[in-house]
Amino acid sequence: MSDQIQFIVEKLNQEPFRKNYNLITFDSLETMQLLQLLSDVLGEIDPKHAVDIREELPEQTAKRMLSLLGILKYKPPGSISDLSAFRQGLVTGSKPVIHPVLHWLLQRTNELKKRAYLARFLVKLEVPAEFLQDDTVADINKQYEELMEAFKNLHKECEQLKTSGFSTAEIRRDISAMEEEKDQLIKRVERLKKRVETVQNHQRMLEIARQLRLEKEREESLAQQKQEQKNQLFHAEQRLQRAQLQLKEMHHAVVDSKPETLLKKLEEEINFNSYLATEKIPRELESKKNSTYFLQKVVAEPAMSQSDLSVLEMKINEVNAQMNQLIEKRMMKYEPIDSKFSMYRQQASIISRKKEAKAEELQAAKEEMSSTERQMLQKTSQAHELEGSEVLKGDEFKHYVNKLRSKNTFYKKKRLEIAEITAEYGILQRTEELLKQRHEALQQQLQSIEEKKGISGYSFTQEELERVSAVKSEMDEMKGRTLDNMSEMVKKLNATVAEKKASLAPVIKELRQLRQKCQELTQECDEKKIQYDSCAAGLESNRSTLEQEVKGLLEECAQEESNYHSINCMKRNLEIQLQRAKEEVKAYVSPDPQERRKAIREQYTRIILEQENLGKKLREKQKVVRESHGPNMKQIKMWQDFEQLMECKRECFLKQQNQTAIGQVIQEGGKDRLVL
Repeated sequence: MSDQIQFIVEKLNQEPFRKNYNLITFDSLETMQLLQLLSDVLGEIDPKHAVDIREELPEQTAKRMLSLLGILKYKPPGSISDLSAFRQGLVTGSKPVIHPVLHWLLQRTNELKKRAYLARFLVKLEVPAEFLQDDTVADINKQYEELMEAFKNLHKECEQLKTSGFSTAEIRRDISAMEEEKDQLIKRVERLKKRVETVQNHQRMLEIARQLRLEKEREESLAQQKQEQKNQLFHAEQRLQRAQLQLKEMHHAVVDSKPETLLKKLEEEINFNSYLATEKIPRELESKKNSTYFLQKVVAEPAMSQSDLSVLEMKINEVNAQMNQLIEKRMMKYEPIDSKFSMYRQQASIISRKKEAKAEELQAAKEEMSSTERQMLQKTSQAHELEGSEVLKGDEFKHYVNKLRSKNTFYKKKRLEIAEITAEYGILQRTEELLKQRHEALQQQLQSIEEKKGISGYSFTQEELERVSAVKSEMDEMKGRTLDNMSEMVKKLNATVAEKKASLAPVIKELRQLRQKCQELTQECDEKKIQYDSCAAGLESNRSTLEQEVKGLLEECAQEESNYHSINCMKRNLEIQLQRAKEEVKAYVSPDPQERRKAIREQYTRIILEQENLGKKLREKQKVVRESHGPNMKQIKMWQDFEQLMECKRECFLKQQNQTAIGQVIQEGGKDRLVL
């Protein structure tokens, strides 16, 4: 036991816990502190359990820890009676119960982390059989199982890749080999381009080859679409079969069922709904009302300081200690029969809590499923509106947001720096202008004083002399420094040359040997290159012959494919004609007169009779027209003669009117002359 505690203390003092315990401090921990320590260890294994136990009820804490220990496959020592004691000790924070749990958890932390991670995705959610009768629920459950299997396979592949031990040297060699192959392929493509350019109409041939490649790719995509459609058809047929089977089962259930069974099912549904309506929902409503009442009470009270909080915490600890003492006294006073009753009560309470938890899980799963379906529909519609642009998910979106935030902060920082620099630049520019103005004023004042004194240009000459003397002194200093630097540099160069000669002497010896090896390798390389060229020429000739054979086979394949399509079309036409003939024979032989009327023979006979009747009518009409043709022609000629006669009369009448008008004009002209 002491070794166990020492191991626990050592592990807790290391990363990531860093508790700084010793054997005495660890042994003196209270029950709440032990439970919090166990919760922290479980939180390191599964981050969802990193909570403060003071913020949750003891029953919730025990339930959470027991569920995770069950997932991690922890087996407490003892029989079934000891299991109830283990649960009770976990609730009360008993040291003989918690110390073995901590020892077991700290021994295999990494393994348990992996198991807890896998449990998040591989613990199967059991769906009742009555809910699986719904098609949507069954499909979602099937997708859930398929995703679970896919996760298993991906995890296995990931573990295999981690343990495969690929070295960077091998990867680099592969990359270099692929780059060499790429260079060889580029050279080969250039040679082929040069060879093709000498051929007539090479552009047209290249265009035809490109079209052929596009058509092949299109053929592959169509084949893939065909396969996908076949798969969809297969899945649809499976769904249809499943629906038909369910329908058949429902029919059988309805046929074979009795009123008692139907009433039993209805009673089960009514019991479940009544449980929700009478127990679960009112209890939740009451808890919500209590929580709102307490929150309103807390809001109504004045603000509390840290000292008040510490006093309340001390009172809570005292009350918890008194409660634990009372529980221990009560357990000690229990008789065996009462202990059995307490065990049954505990089991009943556990079953009721499990029932409530399962009901809550089912309701939460339904709500989550509906919400996820709505979100999926919204996201898919948004993705279609954005013309198929990729939608960021999860960690990618967080990374994108963090990147934007960092860029925004960097942009604001640089913007502030630019504003500061611009402000400083404006100040310096204004200062420079003021200094220039002051300098010009002083120069003008100095020139006026020199002109008054009769020594104009004195200040300029003095400045030039000072500048020349300063330049001369700088040049002298530079010459001196240059000579000193050159002498030092020569010494350093001589020393470095001597050192390099001494250090390069063995290297030169090795270089001579390497040069000899290089000459030998170059000779061997030339020989291998000659062999490679000869082999490449042979392979090139074989390739050209194979290309011709492939071209011939492709043409033959295209011809056979066209023959196949034409034969298939003829076959379909013949099948259609045969089907029509069978339908015609069936309709003609049928005793039903309505079916006989639909036959083509009956339709054609009916049309022939109609046409014969129409021909008879037309012949009778022709006979009547022939008999009345002569008199009608005479009548037409008489009308034509009458029309000519009337036309002559009209012309005579017009001529007479013209003559009378001319006579009147002549008479009026004679009268005018007489008057004159």
